[in-house]
Amino acid sequence: MAVKGSRRVVLGRVVGAHGVRGWVKVYSHTDPPENILNYSPWYLDTGDEWRAAKLLDGRRQGKGLVARLDGCEDRETARQLLDAVIAVDRSQLPALESGEYYWTDLIGLRVVNQAGVDLGSVEHLMETGSNDVLVVVGESERLVPYLPGDVVLEVDLSMGVLRVDWDADL
Repeated sequence: MAVKGSRRVVLGRVVGAHGVRGWVKVYSHTDPPENILNYSPWYLDTGDEWRAAKLLDGRRQGKGLVARLDGCEDRETARQLLDAVIAVDRSQLPALESGEYYWTDLIGLRVVNQAGVDLGSVEHLMETGSNDVLVVVGESERLVPYLPGDVVLEVDLSMGVLRVDWDADL
């Protein structure tokens, strides 16, 4: 089933087949990784189109996750989903408190420092252990710590701008 007009948020991808009964191995971007199993339906992008897939079951398996999807009954069908992007409708995600953002909300925002210098836009974020880091791409690539109130001064989603206390020369 093609999904039109919805706003999807990518939560992971299918990384392999598991067993002979159609289970798939899943890489999750959620924290903790098992949270991806709390959402159904998943929307899978296999490169041709998005299609809805009802999650029937899922669990931890070793260091990863496995899931069983409606209509995926054998290993060959599971293999056809290899590298499929897993997304959910934005409306499926829990509401956030004021001042909290999903990473997907920050991607694409223009990053401007206190002197008004445009540093580029947020290409993606990464976890470092101590704090998350914004990967900002403009004239050069900058790694800007995501530290609200310290480095990140303001997030203005309506204007598409993230204001930071960060030197343009760093």
